[in-house]
Amino acid sequence: MGDAYATTLDRIKAQKGARFRLGMETLMWVSHSERPLQASELCHALGVKKESADLDHENVLEIRAILGFSLGLITVEACTSTVRLVHFTLQEYLSNNPSLFQSPHSMITEVCLTYLNFRRVRKLSSTLRSAPPTFPLVEYASCYWGKHIRKENAESLTPLALKLLIGFEQHISSQLLLLHYDRNRHWSDPCFDMSGSPNGFTGLHGAAFLGLRGIVAALLTLSECNINATDAVGRTALAWAVVGGHEDVVRILLQPKDVNPNTADIEHGRTPLWWAARGGYEGIVRLLLEREGITPNTADTKHGRTPLWRAARGGSERIIKLLLEKAGTDPNTADPRYGRTPLWWAAKDGHEGIIKLLLEREDINPNTADTKHGRTPLWWAARGGYEGIVKLLLERHDTDPNIADYAGSGLTPLWRAAKDGYEGIITLPLEREDISPNTADAGRGRTPLWWAARGGYGGIVKLLLERGDTDPNTADTECGRTPLWWAARGGYEGIVKLLLERGDTDPNAAVPRYGHTPLSWAAEGGNEGIVKLLLEREDTDPNAADNAEYGRTPLWWAARGEYEGIVKLLLERDDTDPNTADTEHGRTPLWWAARGGYEGIVKLLLERQDIDPNTVDTKYGQTPLSWAVGCGHQGAVKLLLEREDTNPNIADTEYARTPLLWAVEGGEEGIVRLLLARNDTNPNTSDTYYGGTPLCSGGLQEAGMRE
Repeated sequence: MGDAYATTLDRIKAQKGARFRLGMETLMWVSHSERPLQASELCHALGVKKESADLDHENVLEIRAILGFSLGLITVEACTSTVRLVHFTLQEYLSNNPSLFQSPHSMITEVCLTYLNFRRVRKLSSTLRSAPPTFPLVEYASCYWGKHIRKENAESLTPLALKLLIGFEQHISSQLLLLHYDRNRHWSDPCFDMSGSPNGFTGLHGAAFLGLRGIVAALLTLSECNINATDAVGRTALAWAVVGGHEDVVRILLQPKDVNPNTADIEHGRTPLWWAARGGYEGIVRLLLEREGITPNTADTKHGRTPLWRAARGGSERIIKLLLEKAGTDPNTADPRYGRTPLWWAAKDGHEGIIKLLLEREDINPNTADTKHGRTPLWWAARGGYEGIVKLLLERHDTDPNIADYAGSGLTPLWRAAKDGYEGIITLPLEREDISPNTADAGRGRTPLWWAARGGYGGIVKLLLERGDTDPNTADTECGRTPLWWAARGGYEGIVKLLLERGDTDPNAAVPRYGHTPLSWAAEGGNEGIVKLLLEREDTDPNAADNAEYGRTPLWWAARGEYEGIVKLLLERDDTDPNTADTEHGRTPLWWAARGGYEGIVKLLLERQDIDPNTVDTKYGQTPLSWAVGCGHQGAVKLLLEREDTNPNIADTEYARTPLLWAVEGGEEGIVRLLLARNDTNPNTSDTYYGGTPLCSGGLQEAGMRE
């Protein structure tokens, strides 16, 4: 591509007369402009003659002719009418060959200034908010000549610039420059008075805003130049230089003794120092603070934010240091709207270096909370997980670690750290004797230990329990769930172990709403390790059932869930009642094990001498044997029939079907044999639905089992 571009450029240079000049100038403008040019803007730019007093429209060529001079290297976008290079690689080629154009930015600046100084342009109304069709280049020239001149610092163009800037407040260029700034700035602040006019925006204001050091110096030598003059919104040239971040211009403007560095704008009361802190301009802040009489605490009138506040909000550590070194700087000034101090913002945003600088001041208040939510710097540091900041704050003996917010229902810093699992942060406040480890939120009564157990943060639980004054039994006020309940519910075996090692932990605390104990949840969830830990406590009640509506015991849940290991652990306790049925349908653990065909569990239950194998449910009146037969679980049937006290003839209450009838009807030959092997099995019982006996259904005859 480079060879192709070089060949085309040689062809452009070989054109005769003005065609060569116009072709190269077209490439220069398009490749060096600050934004894409409109076709009409390019045509006018190429039609400007040096030192001319006005535009000769005969010199303005059609875009078609200009495209011809560039031999296909320039194209016009049909939808936007903007001019661009034919391909992005051409921009790379031109950038890599800067010798193709001699002082391009100076040439563009000269054209822009010449254009803006045309007689007819100077007669345009300064209230116009866009370039008129007759002079389309006015907007680009007004907004970007300053950027071009800064790139090459052409002192020879100073007279042209001064010609424009003297009487600048009456020139359309001042209006368009401010409108351009207004559209592209990142914060809201007016640039015009109530009438929409940039009244008072002089050439000195414009040069300072554009960062034109040499031109500002030249303007200051003029007798009519007032360095403290303010524009329509009360900004001085110094303020505009600060807004633009032009340190070299600020240095020049601060040299006159009569300059006022504290002049604030009318609308929001923002001083140059405020703007410097807002922009993070360390060098400018340093220059301003070196001036005698500078006031470091002047807050803006819109939000009450001081320069120190703004620097803290922006994370500007070096500016904070400069401001704190200035005598009279108040480190505690909060904005009146929300009451947030510089320390508050630094803690919230995690700026540890700023925190350290602020806390070195003895007059700093580390406990100032915002007025909206009542959250202190320590609260935010704990919330954000900023361990270093928490450490710095707690090293101050006057830091109160127990201040809770009020918008978040009374959450302390310790509470926040526990909820979010910040183990390193939890360690720090717990080392303080004045910490309260049991403070719960006001909304639902959840303590730091509650949240640590809820989240499975074993390290935090350990740290909290090592404090003798931590209450392990505090339940939330919403449902009455304790830390142990949550640990068992979540399957956090290590946390359960830690809690149970505390002799004052209640292992039987149930949720009032549902009645589930920690043991119930562990059994229901199949957490064998947790069940073992709970049962090792002699005061754990293995028979505690959930609420009266269901009445399900831990053994019931284990049998229903086929957790054989848990069933075994529970049955090893002599005080475990194996016959407790639920209150909903009267189904015992054996009933569930038989229904599911869980032979291992059936065997374990039947090994208990106090087991009742004949308990019937209250819904259908079926025994464990009936269900085992009906579901075809031959192994479970065999185990049940091996118990002499198992009654093989109990019929259900719905259809009066005995286990034998169920087996015959289901075609379970093996089960029929098992039942008939019991001499006490009655083969002649009939159901109430069809009135048939086992023999009527043909099952016994087919089996050929008994006469």
